Amino acid sequence: MRPKSVRVPLHYQPARAFVERDPLGVVLIIGAWNYPLQLCLAPLIGALAGGNCAVVKPSEMAPSTSSLMAAELKRYVDPEAVRIVEGDAVFSSRMLEHRFDRIFFTGSRRKGEEVMLAAARHLTPVTLELGGKSPAIVTEKADLRTAARRIVWAKFLNAGQTCVAPDYLLVQETVREPLLRLMKEAIEKYYGADPEKSQDYGRIVDFRNFRRIEALLRKGKLVEGGASNEASLYIAPTIIQDVPEDSDLLKEEIFGPVLPVRSFTTLRDAIEEVRSLSEPVAVYLFSRDHAELHYLRDHSRSGSVCCNDLLFQASIPGLPFGGRGASGTGVYHGRAGFETFTAERSVLIRGAFPDPDLRYPPYSAGRFSLLRKIVNIFS
Repeated sequence: MRPKSVRVPLHYQPARAFVERDPLGVVLIIGAWNYPLQLCLAPLIGALAGGNCAVVKPSEMAPSTSSLMAAELKRYVDPEAVRIVEGDAVFSSRMLEHRFDRIFFTGSRRKGEEVMLAAARHLTPVTLELGGKSPAIVTEKADLRTAARRIVWAKFLNAGQTCVAPDYLLVQETVREPLLRLMKEAIEKYYGADPEKSQDYGRIVDFRNFRRIEALLRKGKLVEGGASNEASLYIAPTIIQDVPEDSDLLKEEIFGPVLPVRSFTTLRDAIEEVRSLSEPVAVYLFSRDHAELHYLRDHSRSGSVCCNDLLFQASIPGLPFGGRGASGTGVYHGRAGFETFTAERSVLIRGAFPDPDLRYPPYSAGRFSLLRKIVNIFS
């Protein structure tokens, strides 16, 4: 938070200059339902570190967590500085009619568009964390067992309802069958022969999302899973291969426990397929070849890149987290969160003397020539 000094050229001396971070004012934080506590409190940390007041709107789709925050958070933070407000989507729309100094939103792209449109009426800056279709790419130079274990863990954590989870898998055709076999083994090891009975496997958030995801189960050839139970909002960890390019599985973010798989011949082919879609929040690569990682970094666009693992790039405090393009705008976590909720302000302080006439008009040719020499010498 300390002001950052800036060098002042000699011809502006005596003076001192610095950049300070100023609080924005009152910010609105709209949380998401898939990690309802974290996705409200993590941006709130940045907002409070920046010296702001905050209105926090938890997701109505996680009512127990929303009620808990509304009742208990005032025990830990000043209620004059932080307010928790509860309500449905209509209430959220009414809130967006008011002016805030920044809006921080986590959720779907469609809702993000509504937030950005509402903010534009007041020229309010926004941070949008939207997710998108994050690919996991596995080449023949990967450690297949590790790749299989980690992809299964990351994809089916929270029943696939994680914005940085791999949304589809691209695997080099020479290693597709052994990788799929290892992934099936990992699913059974993690969740047992019947994942519906596992205490470690989650459920879909509501019936609307259940029906949306269940409709995707018939879009290709089942490799694993496919079972569902609407009464308990259960959809099994599912892997689908031979997915055509125009499939719904490859158009919109799945946000559920369904992993479509496609093969590629060369890494270039895989990256061209990634680039044919909008920028994801993350791109994952499994390879022990550093040249392949460099090629991916040079030829893809995303909010983040993670090699030989998944999700953990969002857990490193020093790494800014956020999307790019259709997957979001702006970043937070660690110092990036503090900077998101503050504004840079330039400050220059000069004395009254000296005050030479040379700077003031009228400007003769000789005076202008002298001024130019002074600037060129001391800049």
